[in-house]
Amino acid sequence: MNNMSGKMDFLKDLINNLKEQNLYGELPVLSTEQKNRVVLNGRDVLMMCSNNYLGFANHPRLRAAAKLAIDKWGFGTGAVRQIAGTMEIHNQLEKMLAAYKHTESSLVFVAGIAANRGTIQSLMGEEDAIISDELNHGSIIDGVRLTKSARKIYPHLDMNGLEKALKETKDARRRLIVTDGVFSMDGDIAPLDRIVELAEEYDAMVMVDDAHGDGVLGKDGRGIINHFGLEGRVDIDMGTLSKAFGCLGGYIAGRKELRDYLINTARSFIFTTAHPPSVCAATMEAIKMIQDEPQHLRQLWENTRYFKKGMSDLGFDIGHSLTPITPVMAGNSMTAVELSRQLFEEGLFAKPIVFPLVARDRARVRINLTAQHTKDDLDEALRIFERVGKRMKLVQGF
Repeated sequence: MNNMSGKMDFLKDLINNLKEQNLYGELPVLSTEQKNRVVLNGRDVLMMCSNNYLGFANHPRLRAAAKLAIDKWGFGTGAVRQIAGTMEIHNQLEKMLAAYKHTESSLVFVAGIAANRGTIQSLMGEEDAIISDELNHGSIIDGVRLTKSARKIYPHLDMNGLEKALKETKDARRRLIVTDGVFSMDGDIAPLDRIVELAEEYDAMVMVDDAHGDGVLGKDGRGIINHFGLEGRVDIDMGTLSKAFGCLGGYIAGRKELRDYLINTARSFIFTTAHPPSVCAATMEAIKMIQDEPQHLRQLWENTRYFKKGMSDLGFDIGHSLTPITPVMAGNSMTAVELSRQLFEEGLFAKPIVFPLVARDRARVRINLTAQHTKDDLDEALRIFERVGKRMKLVQGF
């Protein structure tokens, strides 16, 4: 035991290094359900950084659906999908997702990162090329690194850069353009219409990670593909069930052959135990709700517009977000960490986003609006930001 402890002493140095760079943090602990106000680390605060966009994570309809599924199917599945873990309810969920996304089929993974890793790794080989936006999510980057494909990174949202990369990879066997739909750190949106046009011109496939667009963009929250009217023209639609849907997991939607191939080749699917039936049932209820009860999506966007205007009027730099993700720019990492700390002391919880997640001079506190936030919540949040912003001289023109 002592010998083993000595071998791992290097971890202390690594942790100290993280602390020196303002990259170390403890896990915040909730003592309540996920909602607009929570008790976090023993303090009653406004929750302003969860991905619970529509407020479904604690909704009574999802609770009821999950309880019924437990009574019928039990809690766990006991196996991976390919052995004995696929229950009827898994197939029902995937058929519902495909219908919702207007695709032939879908396949559910244990998480969004598993969907990205497994899909990219399975489809792309050493004779192929992957073309990726420079600000794509880490799960996409991981998926690309798992392949032996040639890689081209184009400047963020730069369609001239994308076209240049397409020309430079003309000799590849297959080419895959992969992009976030909504970029999670800045809240801006990929010009998917132009990406698809270039892909069709240069005979490349398109994969979009719609994690922050699912349930947020498009009719009934169908996502960025629907938002741009591109259904049937995007080859691989990746989404998550853990944000707007309030549940857990990731999925791939597309042609039937895509699903058939992935269930036999995607390692992150093959080697993970199937979702608990209760999660499947709750997700299906969420998909029904977003179509049956449009008020949730409407409220999300009303809150988004109200808060963004309030922050702009106060003089904060909130970037160029077009979605509920609202970055409050702080500059360097130390300032972002201090901003988050002071906000928490005032009763508002929002995490700092620092290097290497963003550039060294682009650190920020990221706000995520939800449908559960009331006008009183938002007014209180604006007052807190005003007090802290003036104290820290972050308000423009102060």
